[in-house]
Amino acid sequence: MILDYLQVQSAYQMKVVPGQKKWTFLSKISGSAQLWSWEESGPVQITSLPDRVVEYDHSPCGTKTIVGMDCKGDERQQLYLLNGRGEVVASLTSSPEHFHYFGGWSPNGEKIVWSSNRRHPRCFDLFVQNVASGVIEEVFAYDGRCVPIGWLPDGGQMVFSVQETNIDNALYLLDVQTKTASRLPICSVPARFQSLKMTADGNGGYLVTDRGEDTMGLYRFTFDSPELERLVHIPGWDIEEIVLSKDEQQIAFTTNEGGISSLSLYSVPERTYEKVEGTPFGVIQSLAWLSDEQLTFTLKSPTMPGDIWTYTLAAKAYEQITTIGRSEAIEQTLVTPELKTFRSFDGLEVPYFFYSKGQARKKPVVIHVHGGPESQIRAEYHPVFQYLANQGFIVVAPNVRGSMGYGRTYVQLDDKRKRMDSVADLAWLAKDLSNQEEVNGHAIGIMGRSYGGFMVLVALTHYPDLWAAGVDIVGISHFRTFLENTGEWRRKLREAEYGSLAEDSEFFEEIAPLNHSARINVPLLVFHGRNDTRVPVSEAEQLVADMKERGQLVDLHIFEDEGHMTEKLENHITMNHKISEFFLHHLANSHSEEE
Repeated sequence: MILDYLQVQSAYQMKVVPGQKKWTFLSKISGSAQLWSWEESGPVQITSLPDRVVEYDHSPCGTKTIVGMDCKGDERQQLYLLNGRGEVVASLTSSPEHFHYFGGWSPNGEKIVWSSNRRHPRCFDLFVQNVASGVIEEVFAYDGRCVPIGWLPDGGQMVFSVQETNIDNALYLLDVQTKTASRLPICSVPARFQSLKMTADGNGGYLVTDRGEDTMGLYRFTFDSPELERLVHIPGWDIEEIVLSKDEQQIAFTTNEGGISSLSLYSVPERTYEKVEGTPFGVIQSLAWLSDEQLTFTLKSPTMPGDIWTYTLAAKAYEQITTIGRSEAIEQTLVTPELKTFRSFDGLEVPYFFYSKGQARKKPVVIHVHGGPESQIRAEYHPVFQYLANQGFIVVAPNVRGSMGYGRTYVQLDDKRKRMDSVADLAWLAKDLSNQEEVNGHAIGIMGRSYGGFMVLVALTHYPDLWAAGVDIVGISHFRTFLENTGEWRRKLREAEYGSLAEDSEFFEEIAPLNHSARINVPLLVFHGRNDTRVPVSEAEQLVADMKERGQLVDLHIFEDEGHMTEKLENHITMNHKISEFFLHHLANSHSEEE
């Protein structure tokens, strides 16, 4: 049953409680994302808040916790203080119409920092708040999106990040007392600067960046120098997450190798690194040190929805700690995909994950397009992929041009007026699949979320003869109306990717699915959240109204208590059950081998 695949749980956003060998994590075991801990007896629920927990962070002493909770998926999270028993003792922000981005505890645990657009919808300013008194002080005003990253060890300075384009950011150092900020000298050219880890001396630290390179590498930096010291660079792949051991002698890091994680250890004294052998297949996140001799992280894979693991350096051994993602009902049915490539219209090699089970010929196909667009489909658990594969489908999840994980050149191949090249990738993928003996070329469906929803719509309107059905989840139907109606701060960043209202409106009209919806000649299923602050629900409503007026086959489902993501378990089940039934009806049952 599809429910067996949809009800599987996972652990994510794992953290180690300071001063304790104790894990906390987020999970939807109770129906919405809440904070849990792992005890010898199993998972123990810490929070029972009325809506989902978006993020959380423990105080340096481990006795208090900040949680962020939004309202019905609107992403405007508010911050709350919990005591050691998980009870809410204070509402810290209480401004539900505004966004709040948490940036960490001060070293002595007395204050926190966060950014918010309270002053103006497009302006995110930095605020320091005394946790005990609740007193809030603005320490820096910024016209744009900025997010605090963390405090320096002295507690008098902090680092924050300014998002400058859809992919590039710059780091700034803020003096809390004087309320003055300066751009770090290393941020002299457009680049990504991520996973910052500061050293105890307060002079600098380590980070990953693609400054001067196509992919992300591991570097050492100081706050007063423009120079970067390259420690590890792996051509072709991005180093993603780094963690510095407490004694500052080792750096553990993950590398994204085509959507699959590897784990490595860098020795600071020896200036060498070694790739850890035997890393389980999947995606590693929330990497942390339990001690100077043991690492912990969450692992997700197509056959493992998400659990906590450890790696012990001396023994060179992995151990799975939690079993939250295990489901006896389906674990023997789960499929590990193959990683393949196809050659697109201009010769570009485009990678994709290929899910198939059994040797049957002429199977129906569903192509899944990720969002972002600067995102990447990874080797993770996808319940609908698994269910459809077990129902005789082939599921294909490509990383078309414009995807992250393959370098700066690749991610910029679809920028602005090159937008339709990534759509052509989908068309060439469908044609390539149609030539394979096991594929029924008359039964190829397509689905996607967010920007992936746009890709579905534009594929259906510009290559209408390739598809048999489509599913659009919170997708964009017209870039002009999307940019006009999305948040002001988001508009600036999206225009760096899509093009601007001032310069590219003619192009937007040319490609807009809304303007070509009459060409959609297959059934379309559309989902949206009423409280979506990224892609307004009007994007779905205007498209569906246009199609219904012509009598086309389209069905719209709006979740009144969701935003951009489908977070509540009940809605998750409803949506994915409808998607599965939709494809079973329109692909598996309606298109035979003889067509």
